[in-house]
Amino acid sequence: MADYIIRGTAAQGQVRVFGATTRELVETARANHNTSPVATAALGRLLTAGAMMGTMMKNEKDLLTLKIDCDGPIGGLTVTADFKGDVKGYVNNPMVVLPCNDKGKLDVGGALDVGVLSVIQDIGLKEPYVGQTILVSGEIAEDLTYYYATSEQTPSSVALGVLMNRDNTVKQAGGFIIQLMPGADEAIVGALEARLGELPSVTSLLDEGLSPEEILGRLLGDMELEITDTIPARFFCGCDKKRVEKALISIGRQELQSMIDDGEPVEVNCHFCGADYKFSVDELQELMERAVR
Repeated sequence: MADYIIRGTAAQGQVRVFGATTRELVETARANHNTSPVATAALGRLLTAGAMMGTMMKNEKDLLTLKIDCDGPIGGLTVTADFKGDVKGYVNNPMVVLPCNDKGKLDVGGALDVGVLSVIQDIGLKEPYVGQTILVSGEIAEDLTYYYATSEQTPSSVALGVLMNRDNTVKQAGGFIIQLMPGADEAIVGALEARLGELPSVTSLLDEGLSPEEILGRLLGDMELEITDTIPARFFCGCDKKRVEKALISIGRQELQSMIDDGEPVEVNCHFCGADYKFSVDELQELMERAVR
C-alpha cells in the first residue's frame, strides 16, 4: 500500500482529524541513513508527525521543521515537511543502540532523554514562527500532544507508531492527530477522552493491518468521520549537485582555495537523504572563480 495522509472532520466539524500510513517513507529513511531499530523508530515517528503537520500548512512554499535537541545518545533529530506530503529527515546518531524499555519496546524515550522540541513554521514572513516545549517523555507523540496544548492552545491527541521486522526493516508505520475545534461540546470531549483511553496502541492497530480510515473510524465511532482530502506521502529530498554547488560557493573564496590547495577531490554529504556529491579539484577551481571576492 502506497503511503498517504487523510484529513477530515467529525462530530459536525467539532473535531479535526489527520491520519497517515507511512511504511514506505520510513523504510526509505532507514535505508538512506542505515539507522538502528531505535533510531528508525524515533525518526519514523517524527517523519510521520511531520508529514501530517506539513499538510496543515497553507501555501506551496510554506515549510515546517520539527527539531529535537536532546541529551540522549541519539543526539537529536530534524525533519522538514511541506503541505504536499513530502517529508525528509535525519538523526544525529543513526547507529544508537539501547536495550528495550520495561515494556519490552524500543526505548525511544531513553534514546532522546531530556531535551527540547522546536516547531518551526516558515510561511514567507520576515522571520519564521518558532514554538518550543520541553520533552515530557521523549516518546515524541506525547511531546507533540504537550506542544499543541501549551504552544498553540489546541487540545490534541497525537499517536505515532513504527513496527520493525526481525531483519530490522520497517513492517508498519503511521499515526493520527485528533484536534478539538474551539467551542467543542463537553459531551464530545468526554467521549473522545474515553475512547482514546480504550483504544489499543497505534502500533497494535497497524499490526492488525488497519488503514488510517479504519483506525480513525474505530476511534470516532458514531461521530461521523468525513474525509475531506487524501494526500500521497513520500520521503523526498530536493537536493542535487547544482544546490550543493551554490552552498560551496557561499562559503567563500578563502575556504574554497584551502580545499583546492589540499589537491584532493571533496565529497559533500546531504544530511537529509544521505546522497554524496563529489567535486574534483578542477570543479572546485571553477566554483571559486564564481564566488564573490
